[in-house]
Amino acid sequence: MRKSATDRTRWLAVGLVLASATLLVLGIVATLATPGRHSVADVVSNLGFVVPVAAFAIVGGLISRRRPAHPIGWLLAAIGLLFGMVVASSSGARWALETHALPKTVGEWIGVGTSLWVVGLGLIGTQLPLRLPDGHLPSRGWRWYSRVSLALIGLTLVGMTAQPGRVENVAGTSSPLDAPWAAPLSSVVYLMALSFVGGIAALVVRYRRADGREKAQLRWIRFGGVIFLAVYVVIVTLPGVLGLPADGDAATLLQTGGGLVAFTALPISIGYAVLRHRLYDIDAVISRALVYGALTTTLAATYLGCVLLLQLLLNGLTGNSGPAVAASTLAVAALVRPARARIQSSVDRRFYRHKYNAQLTLDAFATRLRDHVTLETVSAELRGAVTEAMRPAHVSLWLDSPAATGPGPQAKATVDVVRSQAKRPPYHPSSKRQ
Repeated sequence: MRKSATDRTRWLAVGLVLASATLLVLGIVATLATPGRHSVADVVSNLGFVVPVAAFAIVGGLISRRRPAHPIGWLLAAIGLLFGMVVASSSGARWALETHALPKTVGEWIGVGTSLWVVGLGLIGTQLPLRLPDGHLPSRGWRWYSRVSLALIGLTLVGMTAQPGRVENVAGTSSPLDAPWAAPLSSVVYLMALSFVGGIAALVVRYRRADGREKAQLRWIRFGGVIFLAVYVVIVTLPGVLGLPADGDAATLLQTGGGLVAFTALPISIGYAVLRHRLYDIDAVISRALVYGALTTTLAATYLGCVLLLQLLLNGLTGNSGPAVAASTLAVAALVRPARARIQSSVDRRFYRHKYNAQLTLDAFATRLRDHVTLETVSAELRGAVTEAMRPAHVSLWLDSPAATGPGPQAKATVDVVRSQAKRPPYHPSSKRQ
């Protein structure tokens, strides 16, 4: 009986993913079938939201299928389904109203579903951070916040749905749920946005109380949240900095592409943190992103600079750009390894001082080891190097040959390190898993 219930639950997870996929396909077909909506900016702005919605639905379905009792999977799948309804409602209503393929009243009622973005966004800002990463509240005291945030989401939804005006900005249409008495409730959206602070506070409280594995999960989730916020700050401010028209194609493409990256980062980071039994060290990912991002920029700038400079110098001799391109390619290829080492060292010194100091400690220990031959001196140096590099709570040195008086070929040592729970072990580039 229990196995049958589990199977039904897993099939329900698959059904939610298929429902979200069906809604997205309907939205895509309706967008492409709507006349006058085939410019690059229009198509991208309408379809750019498909990828993050699919990410929420697929990640939620995977978690729910593999761990049916985990609430986070169902929450992500529900968010994906809600935004799938928004995509299908928006595109379907516009198609129906502009092509007159359906009665105007039907098209107006289809457009009502676009207000569901309130519920999806509210769940992302409140219930999702409140229950990460194990699906439960940080403590019983957070129940009041959960209930208040859900009430704010419901009031905002009523206010947004009751707003008067056109449906999908199509002339001659009006919302079928126009209710003047409920329209002022739309201002509750500001309180709903303010309640997002409580979700962030819940994550902070949980992180302080978490054990090692849960902290690793929360670091990954924080990584996705930082990407989300950073990308949104960029796409909101960059068009104004570059002087791009707010309703122009360039600004639309920039905002759509940034929104795609921002919204996709959240479910992927959450899914990885929940599903992985062994988590990659988040510091390793950030370090590699910094190193390879800086390396790519450096090599690209060097390549372009060399090409332009050599073309200027060799233009009178060769008359074409072939030698300049070839010489620049060889120069960049020779620069890859030393540039990567230099950038890695700079990143370590600037952002990962504990790793840089540990490496200096080990290098100094290797240098001093050449000058010592007695076992007692080597043992003291080894314990000192381990203590300085790793900052453990306790270090023990065990020898296979206690009677040995020197570090002969048969003398072997094992270092037993007890790490302090209050201090984080240093990052090591060869450690891919934590």
